[in-house]
Amino acid sequence: MAILDFIQTHMRCPILDKTMITLTWAGQAGLVWVALTLVLLCIKRTRKTALAMGAALLITLLVCNIILKPLIARPRPCWLNPNGCTLIPTPKDFSFPSGHAMSSFAAAWPLRCLNKKTGALALLFAGLIAFSRMYLYVHYLTDVLAGAFFGLGAGMLGVFVVSREFEDT
Repeated sequence: MAILDFIQTHMRCPILDKTMITLTWAGQAGLVWVALTLVLLCIKRTRKTALAMGAALLITLLVCNIILKPLIARPRPCWLNPNGCTLIPTPKDFSFPSGHAMSSFAAAWPLRCLNKKTGALALLFAGLIAFSRMYLYVHYLTDVLAGAFFGLGAGMLGVFVVSREFEDT
């Protein structure tokens, strides 16, 4: 809570408020990453990357939302401290791990394998989406770090599976 309270006290401003709301919306249900995956599927040169992104996103859906969140059932910081301003509707699911961080890093890793510069931008964008969750008082630092860690693992697994499955293509 101390980190979240520090962010609330020392970093909040109207420009960042709007930016963080936009970033968190982009990461909602992995929307931006799913859309990008669909676009990349249509381009022959990026199809394997898109398949790896899709596989990674499916892994994160299963691991994060279906297994870990209900199993761990960690309350969100905004549930425990209603004075923390979220600026967005209060999420109804549990906090650990951050699904936004997990899906963002899972999708960004295959992009990094395709192209280091594009991947660096994708990882930066993933980090900003993850930070937005703390800024908006809906996740703890550990939720975001665990989400990023599991997301990177899912991204690596997606790349591994797709590269093995489509070695000759």
